[in-house]
Amino acid sequence: MSLSPDVVLLITHSGDFFTLDRVAEAVSKKGAQPFRLDTDKFPLEVELTAQFDHNKQYHTINYGRQSIQTEQVKAVWMRRIWEPQLSQELAPEYQQACINESLATLDGFWDSLRDARWVDNLERINVANNKLRQLRVASEVGFVIPKTLVTNNAESAREFFQQVQGKMVSKLLKSLSRSMEATSFFVYTSVVKPEDLEDAESLRYCPMVFQEQIPKQMELRVVYVNGNVFVGGLKSSVYETATVDWRRPGVEVGAWEHHQLPEALVRRLQAFMGKFGLFFGALDFILTPSGEYVFLEVNPIGEWGMLERDLGLPISSAIADTLISI
Repeated sequence: MSLSPDVVLLITHSGDFFTLDRVAEAVSKKGAQPFRLDTDKFPLEVELTAQFDHNKQYHTINYGRQSIQTEQVKAVWMRRIWEPQLSQELAPEYQQACINESLATLDGFWDSLRDARWVDNLERINVANNKLRQLRVASEVGFVIPKTLVTNNAESAREFFQQVQGKMVSKLLKSLSRSMEATSFFVYTSVVKPEDLEDAESLRYCPMVFQEQIPKQMELRVVYVNGNVFVGGLKSSVYETATVDWRRPGVEVGAWEHHQLPEALVRRLQAFMGKFGLFFGALDFILTPSGEYVFLEVNPIGEWGMLERDLGLPISSAIADTLISI
């Protein structure tokens, strides 16, 4: 079944439901046709065809009972790209090669959508994912940022621990997992204790990020959509005895609360996102007991469903507006 023109392509994975369904519904209400592309179902269930014939090009996507040509796609929501789920019938020695080829095919196929409106452009997402660049730009626009050290030098880590008077956390620059499932290996922000530095020589195998531990009144998830700002807050007292990272599986974080940012901070946020040319971003801030807002990071494809679910914030509608605006 071919879809009508004005298709909005939703790039995701087969385990993605709440946020994907909300955006698809919002897109439909605004008169466009959503087309869901589960990247983990390629190549076993999704068929992609790219054909070049002299000056003509043909690109089609077949998934389930639906089929589109990429020239029908007016906008793209870049939600997630996951590795293929390949059959165990495929010999183990061929698994990785097939995964690599499938991801390369997807990467090449996006070029056929270059004239569509992307939320967001993959190149800009990749640029914005640089955590050190984030800290530099955040400082340039006037955000307060934590004292930060990135190193593979054990002595530097120990010296930094002393500089921040033993109040230090560690994290990675890049997630080790494509999944937020509890069964996947994922390294969360963790408190560094003196005994942890006894084996700091192992840093030579893998550099890490160390930051001063910021006192918390509240942790904020700030969702930016094309100039609009949606905020949810968690009182740190609800979970601080369990962890310094509310995203850890099994942590009861309590109820999300509405929170309004100062207008000056909103302007800095808009300037920050403008530097990266992004329509969307999920940012993390700490509100300290003294009332200071401290920037931690931005995730260009970060989570926001809990804010719409718990607080009724119209984030999916704002995303749909951005996708189909002229």
